[in-house]
Amino acid sequence: MTRTTRTDPPTAPAPHTGAELHALIGLLTDSRTRVETVAIGHSRDDASRTAVRAFAEAWRDHGGEVLTEVDWPEDAASWLRPARRLTAQSPDAWVVAAAVPGFARLAHRLRRSTDFDPARTVAFASLADPRLPAVAGPGTLDGLRGATTDGGTWDVADGRLTSRSGVSG
Repeated sequence: MTRTTRTDPPTAPAPHTGAELHALIGLLTDSRTRVETVAIGHSRDDASRTAVRAFAEAWRDHGGEVLTEVDWPEDAASWLRPARRLTAQSPDAWVVAAAVPGFARLAHRLRRSTDFDPARTVAFASLADPRLPAVAGPGTLDGLRGATTDGGTWDVADGRLTSRSGVSG
């Protein structure tokens, strides 16, 4: 008897919010770092494409430069090509809008084959999934930060994803 494990198909990310976009820009422009150039990566779903288009416009309006935009499928025979394209121009930071399964696989390759640093990376709320650090592998995403849909933030540290709400009450 063959035992199979049921896995749910990947869920496409939800559309981004204005508060989320504002929080992402804030993460890149806080006083701790000087970020001028970014490389943008995204899944091939409509919500991720729309999110990065909005981010690129907002970033340019803020005076920043987008060096490249790289997309990837949710399943690939090799993740090396998108990993190299995303890191080729040595940006100050990376910005990611993606579904968890594909990005987790790409992140694994990024960490092992390039100079990618999750601490120089911010992501949309689509990646604020507490399963992401385990799916990507131990230590792969420690330092990754992102925005929540309500304008809060999240980060990965010690293999755990922690969120802070942007709504004050």
